[in-house]
Amino acid sequence: MTKLKIKSGDTVRVIAGEHKGQEGKVQKVLLDKNKAIVEGVNEISKHEKPSAANPQGGIKKKEAPIHISNLALIDKNGETTRVGYKTEDGKKVRFSKKSNEVI
Repeated sequence: MTKLKIKSGDTVRVIAGEHKGQEGKVQKVLLDKNKAIVEGVNEISKHEKPSAANPQGGIKKKEAPIHISNLALIDKNGETTRVGYKTEDGKKVRFSKKSNEVI
């Protein structure tokens, strides 16, 4: 399994694909597929059949996963950056390679 540098709760920007330029917060990271679900990005329409819980049914909007390689982390300055790891006071921390600040 690979180590992903984007975590849940990070603010990211899409850097490639149909949704290039859109920004959002990572809701969930799917480790086995190397994908993430980003709030407000890559929305799809899903048809739901009527059921007891949802008697109306209909078409629902839902976020689909997007590949991690198409995402870039946004640092405190609002710029996209790559992520690195370093040790501070015996703890492993993530840092922005552009501004060298701890994330």
